[in-house]
Amino acid sequence: MLSITQTRIPQGFIDLGVGHPGLELLPLEALHQASQALFAQSEPHFLQYGAEGGDPELRRELARFLTHHYGAPVPPERLFISGGISQALDLLCATLTQPGQSVLVEDPTYFLALGIFRERNLQVVGVPRGDFQALEAALHTHRPVLYYTVPTFHNPTGASLSHQQRQKLLHLAEEYGFWVIADEVYHLLSYGPPPPPPLGTMASERMISLGSFSKILAPGLRLGWVQATPGLLERLERAGVVQSGGGLNPFTGRVVAQAMAMGLQESHLQRLRKVYSRRLAALLEALSAVRLPVRFQPPQGGYFVWLELPPEQDAARLLQQAREEGVAFQPGVRFSPSGSFRHALRLCFAYYPEEGLLEGIRRLERVIARG
Repeated sequence: MLSITQTRIPQGFIDLGVGHPGLELLPLEALHQASQALFAQSEPHFLQYGAEGGDPELRRELARFLTHHYGAPVPPERLFISGGISQALDLLCATLTQPGQSVLVEDPTYFLALGIFRERNLQVVGVPRGDFQALEAALHTHRPVLYYTVPTFHNPTGASLSHQQRQKLLHLAEEYGFWVIADEVYHLLSYGPPPPPPLGTMASERMISLGSFSKILAPGLRLGWVQATPGLLERLERAGVVQSGGGLNPFTGRVVAQAMAMGLQESHLQRLRKVYSRRLAALLEALSAVRLPVRFQPPQGGYFVWLELPPEQDAARLLQQAREEGVAFQPGVRFSPSGSFRHALRLCFAYYPEEGLLEGIRRLERVIARG
């Protein structure tokens, strides 16, 4: 039997490691309305090979949307439409790097990005997240071409870089001449005080911001964007895969542009913020009631809570026991290019309603108590 989705969770099992929205949060009716309105216009251009930079209507609507939420101008000319962040990251590697060059990443970091870098035969070097002394030392030693960061509501820790840290990163990028690729997919999912402005709004040719509709609309759209200088975006437009196939996802892009024009994206984002805020609160309350030596820092947005066990604990070993208890998570070591954080684990609160999260923590508590 062919699988319908990437995630296959057995009945009754609670997988707190899954980094997806729940099925009940996918905007089927909103996209149905947008599609109907689009097809009623009887204009077939969106079914043709698309413009290299992406559907122009989507770029205009997206620019207005981001300008409103970022509180800083985002011109359409600084946006390139991609097939999601993963494709954008691979395309940037193909455009900006050569095999054998070094890429610096935060340690810990989004683990699936590591595979993209390694498949491009890049040397991946981890730097402790937020440690700018270690970062500068690594810049001296490795002379990287790229630095990959998740600056806001970090995956996996949920933390955000401060405004001062963002300014320091900008200074280092200018001084050492490397590109900063900021994975800002969670920036719009804020449930408390607003985070510092995204790196994409900084006036620097070295800053590249990646965004995606996967977290604010639906993953199955496979639609995202690169925010950078027009000169860099022109290089992306000249990439072989773009020249051969035309702009990426023109049909999906026009549907999403229609949804944005109708206000459906905005209303869906506000719904997600309310739902995720409640789910995060439920998860944090359950963790606070756990009578075990665990540590966590409540995030202000995003999808994840990072849980630290006593140093002698091995989360990967606990995961085997957890599965027998009907619960799962992502072990911290999976996010570390250096093999660190074996005592940590990542929990996601986006996929399950509150009752599922509470039951998942009850099961997890039993596993941790047994050690």
